[in-house]
Amino acid sequence: MKNVVKLLENLYIIDGHDLGLDNRTGSYLLVADQLTIIETSASPSVPFILAGLQELGFTPIQVKNIIVTHIHLDHAGGAGLLLQSCPNATVYVHPAGKRHLIDPTRLIAGAKAVYGDRFDNLFDPIVPIPEDRIRSMEHEEKLQIGPYHVLTFYHSPGHANHHVSIFDESTKALFTGDTAGICYPDLEGTGVKLYLPSTSPNQFHPDKMRQSLKMFKELKPHFLCFGHYGMTEQPNEVFIQVYSWLDRFVEQGNKAYGARTSFEDRVQLAIKYLSEMIQDHLESYSISRNHKVNEVISLDLSICAMGLIDFIDKQKYT
Repeated sequence: MKNVVKLLENLYIIDGHDLGLDNRTGSYLLVADQLTIIETSASPSVPFILAGLQELGFTPIQVKNIIVTHIHLDHAGGAGLLLQSCPNATVYVHPAGKRHLIDPTRLIAGAKAVYGDRFDNLFDPIVPIPEDRIRSMEHEEKLQIGPYHVLTFYHSPGHANHHVSIFDESTKALFTGDTAGICYPDLEGTGVKLYLPSTSPNQFHPDKMRQSLKMFKELKPHFLCFGHYGMTEQPNEVFIQVYSWLDRFVEQGNKAYGARTSFEDRVQLAIKYLSEMIQDHLESYSISRNHKVNEVISLDLSICAMGLIDFIDKQKYT
């Protein structure tokens, strides 16, 4: 698998090999007057980004803009480390995420609580970003990266409240982070396209996600670029699938919530229900349960289940 793939004229994706997996988390490179990177993944991905720049004939000193869709560590954990190699760059983020990148203490504590001894291998180091090198972007605020090349930022909650998506008006490509779900390129060659919602804790909200998807659809993008992973030329198919799966995810979450009493037991049951539902769907297209895509889907569903149970629990007590 190539580490750098050309997607469109002046648009490339660099595989960050997040979690040691191919096609898991990508960084997008927009070649314009102001060289722009969208998404950094976690710090262990930074060497792959730097190598990708070199492969394309660029140096880190040429990078002007580093954009993160949200501050989850698989999207922004490497921003501070990458910035150290890019002395002329500014980081762009949602206003609610800015302070956490300047002082990542809470991000680090939260990740260590979840990942324990795996934290160092997955995320270390998380480098603070100097306040004078980070800028927050408001809803519909624009960033001009060339004479006729404008990026528009859209606040797009549902996956996280601190989420922005970026519309490239010149190519009609929309960088959706996790709000429009996850694409599974490992299914390439099977004829099956699968787009699942990302319902991770602790700010998942299905109604907000639906509103963000509605906003995306109204932008009429020609391409969607996912945080996980790659680009599709079928935005409407994504919207149809994610809307549909979102309803079914919430249904399975409610079913698991009602059948158990502890958070952990509810999560485990939700994982079981979600996994069975997705595996049955894939088997209907003759995709074996032993297909390599199931490794990544299982990882995603374990996180999705936590977000679903967390959301339902909050609705019960608010």
